[in-house]
Amino acid sequence: MKEELTRLIHEALDALIAQGLLPSNLVPQIQIDHTRDKSHGDLASNIALALAKSAQRNPRELATLISDALPANALVSRTEIAGPGFINFFLSDDSNQAVVRTILEQGKSFGTCNDGSGRKIQVEFVSANPTGPLHVGHGRGAAVGDSICRLLTATGWDVSSEFYYNDAGVQIHNLALSVQARCKGIAPDTTEWPQDGYRGEYIGEVAKAFLLGATIEAEDRQIIGSANPNNLDDVQAFAVAYLRREQDMDLKAFAVNFDLYFLESSLYDSGAVERTVDRLIETGHCYEHDDALWLRTTDFGDDKDRVMRKRDGGYTYFLPDVAYHLNKWQRGFERVINEQGADHHSTVTRVRAGLQALDQGIPEDWPDYVLHQMVTVMRDGQEVKLSKRAGSYVPLRELVDEVRAAARVRRLLEAAAGGAAHG
Repeated sequence: MKEELTRLIHEALDALIAQGLLPSNLVPQIQIDHTRDKSHGDLASNIALALAKSAQRNPRELATLISDALPANALVSRTEIAGPGFINFFLSDDSNQAVVRTILEQGKSFGTCNDGSGRKIQVEFVSANPTGPLHVGHGRGAAVGDSICRLLTATGWDVSSEFYYNDAGVQIHNLALSVQARCKGIAPDTTEWPQDGYRGEYIGEVAKAFLLGATIEAEDRQIIGSANPNNLDDVQAFAVAYLRREQDMDLKAFAVNFDLYFLESSLYDSGAVERTVDRLIETGHCYEHDDALWLRTTDFGDDKDRVMRKRDGGYTYFLPDVAYHLNKWQRGFERVINEQGADHHSTVTRVRAGLQALDQGIPEDWPDYVLHQMVTVMRDGQEVKLSKRAGSYVPLRELVDEVRAAARVRRLLEAAAGGAAHG
């Protein structure tokens, strides 16, 4: 209706200009708003107030001229001039019925637009480490990220949703050590347990599946367990594939799908990480200090410089993040939105600084970030500290199952109550 009234006002102004009643150099900025009080109409415009000075007319006089010049329209029953010069519109019953007809005619396309004009945009969300099943915190990220994708699709963007698997680094090594320990019969509460190992019950399930020789489908290959857990690389590959499958099942239960699953390990395998280091050194923003390689991120607004390569030769999480986002840029995404938990707020400045240091023409505010607050879980009146490493967390699939069960019980109770009332 706002668009329709805007069109009618434009036509009225054009008619008044053609009649010589208004100057031809008017630049109308038409604004239509809902009225606070329905007795004053359904919608109102302040166009007469906005144009009064340039039209050299009294606002109420101009409002009357515009109102009288409005083309007849079945959706508007009448207009009134209010206050210093507002035009109030009273809509007809047909206008409400027209909306219903439009909704029925357009179906799922109702309310959509083409603001995005088919431009490419990528939304990355969830992106949990494959070190355990997804928990309720990941569920919040999945809900927010999936909603962003749906809204962007409805407004005409070419949306690509992406899950970034951190399947490399220290946490994955600790996962492998944990599964290997359980395979060897070592319990989490013993002194032999790996210092930074994961203690959740799911580790025992992964170990059992490995020892039984279970087969996991992973990309273009199969990963098979073994009765011999001594090869840590085999244990790691199996554990990551097993838990990735579990996370995929969690997301399926939550009705969230992704267009692409991107592996951090692929950045190392393809040499992208090394090429990123070489480029950062080439641009002159790196320096050696305490046997480590640093990036001078303070040149780009960071509060301190960041280590890229540690003394032991390993890379910090920051570096593959920069390589990954360079990959996004090279794939042609003019806009990227990262949906993450509030605990990732410090990565915003780091990643942007690293991308600026590459000198690849990437905008300073690229990518965009949407941060959600952390989830607080209460049990028996006490806050539950969520930690996959300690084995204390609420799995997302458990929450989904509980909600589904509660919904089924409610439907049964409502049906029983309805039957009793009918009887």
